[in-house]
Amino acid sequence: MEVRRTVPVVLDVDSDDAVLLEDTVDTFLWCAQYVVDHAFEGEYVTTSKTTLDEETYDDVREATDGFNGGLVQAARNKAAEACKSVVARWKNGKKASKPRFTSPHVVYDHRTATFHDDYVSLATTDGRIEADCVLPNEDSDTPHSKYLFSDEYETTGAELHYHGGDWMLYIHCKKDVETDTSEQAATENGTVLGVDLGVNNLAVTSTGTFWTGEEFDHWRREYEKRRGDLQQCGTRWAHETIQSVGRKEEGRFKLMLHRISNELVAEARENGCRVIAFEDLTDIRERTGASWGHKWAFERLYEYVEYKAEEYGIVVEEVAPENTSRRCSHCGFTHPNNRDGEHFRCQKCGYENDADYNAAKNIGLRYLRRNQTGSGGGAPLGVRLNSGTLNVNGGYSPASSEARTGVHAESHRFSGG
Repeated sequence: MEVRRTVPVVLDVDSDDAVLLEDTVDTFLWCAQYVVDHAFEGEYVTTSKTTLDEETYDDVREATDGFNGGLVQAARNKAAEACKSVVARWKNGKKASKPRFTSPHVVYDHRTATFHDDYVSLATTDGRIEADCVLPNEDSDTPHSKYLFSDEYETTGAELHYHGGDWMLYIHCKKDVETDTSEQAATENGTVLGVDLGVNNLAVTSTGTFWTGEEFDHWRREYEKRRGDLQQCGTRWAHETIQSVGRKEEGRFKLMLHRISNELVAEARENGCRVIAFEDLTDIRERTGASWGHKWAFERLYEYVEYKAEEYGIVVEEVAPENTSRRCSHCGFTHPNNRDGEHFRCQKCGYENDADYNAAKNIGLRYLRRNQTGSGGGAPLGVRLNSGTLNVNGGYSPASSEARTGVHAESHRFSGG
């Protein structure tokens, strides 16, 4: 089994190299869009990478004055994946339009990027540049020390993004893990990954991975302030600028949600989950006090996870949300006083934990209770935790020594799962 991790690294880029990277981003996005436009020209959308390569590679290289061949192929792959996602949604009777590539990014692999201990070499529209990586101390308890500096993990590629005034490189790492027989047997029919959505934490999984809402809230307030200042001007220029701010805001948040959705699907795959369970999003604003912006983010995140999980045969389902935050995932006792803000303490058995993590477990358990057949029947066997598996009857099976939290997780140690 492969364990994959993504580590965000800030790059120290001088002004001349920044201009080259901006040009590289623009060219990469143009290439991807050219391939998508070509894929949509016929009666049917072309999704084959081989076909798209044969029909577009030479034209793209000529139109871009010999843009790096590896980056051209990476753009083609990005375009093909986007086309496949659209076709998959159509097959499921859902709406989808031709993809538009606007978020500033470039996909790199070992042909187009070379990774060193403290700097990286990146292909651009004019040769290569070298950029220093802004890194924490190797001994610090960070994703960098756990994955990037670890000899156990292999660097496989990266995505370059520009946002918030920073050039960010999201470096992909992987390692192979041998799964013992007992764990294989425990996950043979798959398990459920419960996901709780909220304001303080955008998403929390039953495996103990947390995606906090701090970055989302920061930029939501920032963009609201910008719009408020512009609205006071009342000029045509201000109106046009407000529209531009709105497009930038949506682009930033979509990038963030795509990153989280990728990591959610990766979390499910790495833990042998065949189902990702969310709570029903209907009336979530009333239940959580979320803003309209949060509701939009929850809906987009669910949508992204749904179509990305489908590629790996993972089903995404919704369950009834009633009392998932008030029910004790340990003993089942439900009471309004069980939850106090971000903390959960059962009034009956005394079980204590993070409230969102407790809710994520309950969401997974609710899916189990709804679908358990009691006779095997292909039903998922349990809710996947960071420390093991919890079945519908409360039975707990510990995981192997490879249990861990995700890249963006807060490191929790849970008693009894």
